[in-house]
Amino acid sequence: MKPALAKAGIIASRAKGAKQWQWEAAPKGGFRVLRHPYASVLLEAGETVVTVAQWLGHSSPVITLGYYAHFMPEAVPGE
Repeated sequence: MKPALAKAGIIASRAKGAKQWQWEAAPKGGFRVLRHPYASVLLEAGETVVTVAQWLGHSSPVITLGYYAHFMPEAVPGE
C-alpha cells in the first residue's frame, strides 16, 4: 500500500538508502493516512458528524469535530 500512497503523493517516498522492507513495515504513513481524506469527503458531502465519528471509531463526535470542523460548511461563520 505504501508504494501506491507515495506514488500518489499522499505520503513521502522511501528515503534514499532506506531499505524497502523497513519503509513498508514502518507504521507512519500507512493505510491510516486515508482516514483524513475519507472523513473530509464525507463531511463536505453533508454527512453528519455523529455518523462520521462512528465510522472512524471515535469515542465522541467532539473528537471528530476537533479534527474536521473546517470541512463542514455550516461550521464556518458568515458563509
